[in-house]
Amino acid sequence: MTALLTCAMAFSMMQLFLLGALGPRLVDDLDVSPTVLGLTTTVGFGSAALLSPLGGRVVDRFGPRRCLVALLLVAAVALALIGAAPGPGFLLAAVALGGLPQALANPATNKAILATVPAARRGSVTGMKQSGVQLGAFAAGLPLAALAGGVGWRGAVWVAAATAVPAAVWAARTLPADPPPKYASAAWLPRGAIAWLSVFSLLLGCGIASVNTYLALYGARELGLGATAAGALVAVLGLAGIAGRVGWSKVAGQPGRALWLPGVLAAGAVGAALLIAASAYAHPLAWVAAVAVGVFAVSANAVSMVLVMQRAAPGRAGQDSALVSAGFFAGFAIGPPLFGLLAAGHYGTGWLLVAGEFAAAGLVALVWALRERRSAVRP
Repeated sequence: MTALLTCAMAFSMMQLFLLGALGPRLVDDLDVSPTVLGLTTTVGFGSAALLSPLGGRVVDRFGPRRCLVALLLVAAVALALIGAAPGPGFLLAAVALGGLPQALANPATNKAILATVPAARRGSVTGMKQSGVQLGAFAAGLPLAALAGGVGWRGAVWVAAATAVPAAVWAARTLPADPPPKYASAAWLPRGAIAWLSVFSLLLGCGIASVNTYLALYGARELGLGATAAGALVAVLGLAGIAGRVGWSKVAGQPGRALWLPGVLAAGAVGAALLIAASAYAHPLAWVAAVAVGVFAVSANAVSMVLVMQRAAPGRAGQDSALVSAGFFAGFAIGPPLFGLLAAGHYGTGWLLVAGEFAAAGLVALVWALRERRSAVRP
């Protein structure tokens, strides 16, 4: 089941990494600007942010098995349409549809873990399934980017779409049957710890989305890398993110340590963004920076999911997960267009913006941790 949940997470955000890794080819073929490339991310994650509260309620009502099968089938359709896009307008519509699998992913997978995994193992299992997102980044940045060199970017996207269908069959046959649908009370606004984690996730998402969307393009245009090598930067980020998410989520499974981890990881993410900016003067630093983004920034999102599961209200794990995810997706919608406006003139300014977003996330995490600590020691 852990492997299946990891696969579902990979497909839920596959379109993001494909747009980033194949960005140099897509920009040339469809004749779109870097700003429009960022707009595709905004549309997809704006859709995911808007749908997440509803998606969490749907998961709480209908169960994770039904929702994960739907997630994989919709992801297949969205990827197929992206590969068929004749121009920017169609591409944006297909990417918007891809927001639905993103909205279902964390609520459905978290709900499945809470229902079937012992509490002592939830941190490590959550890290494994969250690493599926970075497995998607690796697949987009290396094998699919290399495949695009032979069959074109459209063919590579269609291959990704085709593999989502057997994954849906796998989910239908493997996951335990859902209970009969039941009424789930609505929770549209985050409260308490969930509210703090939502703001943290929003700021974190702004920075991560900018790196995911523009790192390959930056490598190709500013560092002189070929299209395949530039895509490999995303793959390296993905591999580092897998290791980081698994390792840090296991640590976060211990509640005493989990409280301070988001701030620590956000501080490391600031350093990673500054390394990307410095790579303009020392190109090999881009590879070190890609590893650091995966180990720190990307891992912080997995840790936030562990914290959500530790603090979710009874019967509302889907909705609480969705509300934090909505903040993360809103960050993904906001970050790339802001970066794109700056990168149109100078990438270095954009990377400094990313560092500022990570620093703000770290400040939010620190304030929240201090508040939680004070509440715990009050008589």
